[in-house]
Amino acid sequence: MTHHLALSFAARTDTGKVRGHNEDAIEWSEEGRVAVLADGMGGYNAGEIASSIATTVFKSSLDRSLQEYAWLRRSPSSKQLERLLTEAVEAANEQILAASISQPELSGMGTTLVAALFHQNKVVLAHIGDSRAYRFRQGVLTQLTRDHSQLQEQIDAGLVSPEWARFAPNKNLITRALGVAVEIEVETNALTAEAGDLYLLCSDGLSDMLATEQILELLDRHAELESTCEDLVNAANDNGGRDNISVILVKIDALDQTPVTGLRERLHAWLKSCMGA
Repeated sequence: MTHHLALSFAARTDTGKVRGHNEDAIEWSEEGRVAVLADGMGGYNAGEIASSIATTVFKSSLDRSLQEYAWLRRSPSSKQLERLLTEAVEAANEQILAASISQPELSGMGTTLVAALFHQNKVVLAHIGDSRAYRFRQGVLTQLTRDHSQLQEQIDAGLVSPEWARFAPNKNLITRALGVAVEIEVETNALTAEAGDLYLLCSDGLSDMLATEQILELLDRHAELESTCEDLVNAANDNGGRDNISVILVKIDALDQTPVTGLRERLHAWLKSCMGA
């Protein structure tokens, strides 16, 4: 069987109520079936530049790799797709580092990144840092990514409870990012999609301001993706809006299965149609 996903996309980014400018960046493509979000960091406008480089280079690099498979008329496996996403993140890291070296005023800039590629019946994720991916399926909200942060390490060690983590003073200290080292460790995962799934990519400007139950409530009552994006951002701002807020929603409207037939079956069908004519 081959599978075809019918997708809907919506996205919104907002400066929030405290920051002077927006250092988040988002990119998505219905044709490419990909979404990517980055949350930049650095002095002046360096964070904004880092996140912009990350999303632009990631998307263009992944597009080129997928076009090569299309030219060869091959469908990459889940593991190959994970590798392609990793290579795209690594390409973005190289460009950020190169910009930091060539422009001293950008030295030290970096960014998180979370991305989702939708291929056949799979959702392939890549992330580094504390920007997140969630899946809303049949009334259940599941966090699909694990933060690369000191706070997450403390949660794993049992030093901080998940319920109090949102209020911890060190919640923004991340342990992995793009632009801070030549060698990076990208986390990837491939999941099976189902019709009706709703996927959320977000910066910590959303997840820090809203409890999981609040995000679940807003997704559970969603009717239209654009308005749901607006509701999520507005809710984060109502709770303080202490950081830039970015969200991307991807809805799987349908998942169709098409039988794969061999050469003999296709030839038989063609001959039968000719005789019928």
